[in-house]
This record gives sequence, structure tokens and C-alpha cells, in this order.
Amino acid sequence: MVTDFTTVFGEEDTPVTDPNRGTTFWTASRGSRLKNRFTFLFVIAAAVLVIFIWQLWQLQIEKGQALAIESQQNTLSQTPLFAQRGVIFDREDRRLAWNNSSTTTPFSLRSYTDSGGFGHLLGYISYPQYDSKGIFYEYKTLGKDGVEKYFQDILVGQEGTKIVETNALGNPISESVVRQPRSGSDLKLSIDAVMQEKLFELIKSTAEERGFSAGAGVIIDVHTGEIIAATDYPEYSSSELTSGNPEYINSLTQGEDEPFLNRVSAGRFTPGSAIKPFLALAALAEGVISPWTTIVSTGILRVENPYQPGTYSLFPDWKEHGSVNVRSALAVSSNEFFYQIGGGYKSQPGLGITRIAEYSNAFGLAEETGIDGMSEVTGVIPTPAWKEANFADDIWRLGDTYHTSIGQYGYQVTPLAMVRAVAGLATGGSLPMPTLRSGDRSSSKKVSKDISAEDYRVVWEGMRRAVTKGTAKGLDVDYLEVAAKTGTAELGGDEVGLNSWIIGFWPYEEPQYAFTVVMADGPRSNTVGGVYVMRRLLDWMHLSYPNYLP
Repeated sequence: MVTDFTTVFGEEDTPVTDPNRGTTFWTASRGSRLKNRFTFLFVIAAAVLVIFIWQLWQLQIEKGQALAIESQQNTLSQTPLFAQRGVIFDREDRRLAWNNSSTTTPFSLRSYTDSGGFGHLLGYISYPQYDSKGIFYEYKTLGKDGVEKYFQDILVGQEGTKIVETNALGNPISESVVRQPRSGSDLKLSIDAVMQEKLFELIKSTAEERGFSAGAGVIIDVHTGEIIAATDYPEYSSSELTSGNPEYINSLTQGEDEPFLNRVSAGRFTPGSAIKPFLALAALAEGVISPWTTIVSTGILRVENPYQPGTYSLFPDWKEHGSVNVRSALAVSSNEFFYQIGGGYKSQPGLGITRIAEYSNAFGLAEETGIDGMSEVTGVIPTPAWKEANFADDIWRLGDTYHTSIGQYGYQVTPLAMVRAVAGLATGGSLPMPTLRSGDRSSSKKVSKDISAEDYRVVWEGMRRAVTKGTAKGLDVDYLEVAAKTGTAELGGDEVGLNSWIIGFWPYEEPQYAFTVVMADGPRSNTVGGVYVMRRLLDWMHLSYPNYLP
């Protein structure tokens, strides 16, 4: 049977019967099917167009500004240009701290002198800091201690900025510098690096050989206030702390109790007889004694208890000195002489604790010096008010005045405050402001008490006699006239140690430099301390480094 294809594919929908199967079905016309297809395609195209227009509106209108900023940030980035930190020099232009370029960091690395004795003086720094993604959030090198910290504004400089443009793959295609970095200023210290290193070496070796736990030394120009040397032992390493060496930091914190303590300016030490020159000046100025007043030292001062007649308090001298006046008492360091002029005894009037404190304060022994470059603490002068604050329900007694008169009890000073006081003594009453900057002739202030030139001269003579025939005999050299005073401060009972001091100035007739050395917490049986350090320093200067000798 022949099929009628015209009927099957007719232009109108018609029923068709399959002659082989006897089944009837409907067919659509060709025009109808094309119409349906065009309708479907139109709907799809319209939907795509709507979506495109919506996205275009989102990009250009609603999010346009934010996306523009994001696009700029994705292609333009700011990179810091790190400033060079200023170099630190000594007074003779020797480098003490400087910078080295690095292949592993975009900033320079700090280097320090490998000479001993500069740790607490110079301090250390921290480098610019960045997060885990390498993005810097701190651009500056920051001084953390010592000169690096206190002169931060001078040394630090100003970082710069560079703009880098990258393509879609993250590769840089251009860059431009918005702001050039500005290096920090160099700093020239008053410190003499050679003198500093030698003084430290002598303090360190004496401490290790003689059993002292610590030591400190300072040399100052009495006219300008310039610090020529200021060092202490033990010290830390500026290089190791700056590098952040974890093993070193751990060993430091596990070892010494106060590894960051600069004993020159922040260490308090009992001075012992080192304060006797100032007490002598006070007694002379107040008329308590004259230059010819004599007191007999029997080796022990016996003071009867007024509340229990027949019982006595005993105040020992370190030996029996016989009849002494103020010059010889300074030379031999007679405790009994200074007990009596400090607290009085029988017919001998005493200064009393109020005037002792006033003259101690007049020489700045209990105050900060105001030096730039070091952290400081104040000293302690025992007084009734101090005792009341520290020992509740306990009154001030005559014995407290006696002990204070020889620099014991609660008396404490820093080596820096002591050396300035010695400079004030050497200049006849002018206290210089200590400075660590070379050529910086600092201001000074007058000692607040009225002390005559004649009284100063008497004390000078006593300190000179201490060198020629007294307790500071170790400094009696033929190439330099030195005036000095020793101090041995007991730190407690028989099982506790002592501090060994030497203070003084040179040249004797025209003082230029004052010095202080303290060797701290050594064995009571030890006879070698501050004098030993200073004698070896003078001999070394005479033989190898006469820069500061007349």
C-alpha cells in the first residue's frame, strides 16, 4: 500500500492511520514546529540578555566604585623602603654600632662592636615586623635599651614608599618611588672606646678572680660633664639580643637575676666610707669641727644606754688610729672620727641626721643626674621619715645616725650619682650634668650649701693624703698625682659580703677627671677591689694610652 506523504506532512494537523498497524496518530505541520523552535530560542536569548544587563548594572553602577578600588589594589601595591639607621661613633670616630646590607631581608642588619663593656651602654634594637603573609606592619627599627633607645629620634630616620604595578599573573610591570627614605643621623658619643673596653676588662677580671658578683666604673670630665667611660659587669650582648637568638635569650633569663640592669645608673650600692669626704665638708662648713679639731680613735666607740645605765652600745672602728684630725681621718678612714662628727659624742657636737641628709642631697647623692641615654634610679639617704616608712613602729636612734655617718645602714647611691658628686667636690662646688654626647658641654649647677674654698681644700688634702700614706696607697704612682677615698661597705652579717669602692680625681692640683669604681658583693676576707682596678687602669694609661694624663 502506498503512503500519502502529503497527508502525513500536510500543512495542518491531521489524524493519520498506519495501514500496517491499524494505529491512528496526529502529526504537526512543519510551520507549527518552526514556530515553536523560534519561540524557545527567543526566550533563551531574552533571559541571557536580562542576565547580562543585570550583571553590567551590578559591575558599573552598584559595585563600580568598590570594584575599581579592588582592581587598583590588585594591580598597585605599596612597598616600604627602609631607612638606614644612624651610625654610633665614639669620641674618636670609632664605630660602635653600624649597618650591613642583607640578602635575606629588605632592611639592613645592625652590627655592634665586639669589644667588651658596651652592652648596657649601647642597648639593642628590634627590626621591622611583618605578619605570616610577609606584610609589614612596623616599618621602623626600634631602640629597646641604652643609647639605641634614648636617642631613637636621632638615629631612626624616615622610611620611604615605592608603588609597584603588577599584571593579572602577579608579575611586576612597573614601579615608581613615591617617597625616598631618609637615613637617620649619626651619633657621636663622649665615650672613649679604648678606655671603656680596658675598664670593663679590669672590672670583669677582678670580679672573676676575687669573687665579686658585679662591678661598675665611671670616668667623667669634671668641667664638661662628658662621660669618658661607663661600664659594668656582667653585661649582655647587643648583637645577640638584636638578632633575637632564642638560645641566648633563654640562657640570659635563666642565669643572672637582673640581666638588663645597667649598674652604672640604675644599680644602688651601699657606699661605706666613700661618703666621708662629703660628711667632712658638711662638718667643716657647719662649724662642727675645724681643720685642727682632733678626736682620739681607740678602735671602738662605747655609748652608754641612757635607759639602762652601765650597759653600752659598741661602734667599732676598723683599727685603733689614735689622735686624728679631718685630714688624717680621711687618709686612714677612721670610723670613730666620723661617728662623732656625725652623731656627736660627749663634748664633741655632731651634725645630726638632718644636716647629714641635707649635705648628701646638696651633692646629688640621692637624686637622678638627668643624663640622656641611661635609665636612672634615685639613691637613698636614711632619715627618721625613711625609717618610719620602712620599719613601722621603730624610732630613729643615735646608732642609726652613727651608721649613716660612715655610709652604712640604708645609705645607697648609684655610681653615676657618686661620680658627679666627686666632680662637684673636685670643682669646688659645681655639679656638672653628665652627658654621653661628644662636644656637648653640659649645664651645671652649684652645690646648694655654702662651702668655702678653704674647706674644699682641706678635704682635697685629706684625699691626697689617703693616696700618699693611707687606705688608697695603691694609687700612689710617680707619674700622676691622684686624690682618692676608699670605701668598704659591709652588706650584713658575717656571712654576707661587702662592696669595695674607690672614688677620686686627677690631676690633684688642677682636676680634670673624676672616677668611681665599685666592686660589689665580694667576700669579706677580700682585700683587693676598687683600688686594684683603678691602679691597673692608671698603669695601663701611663704605658699604653696617655690620652688623659697631663
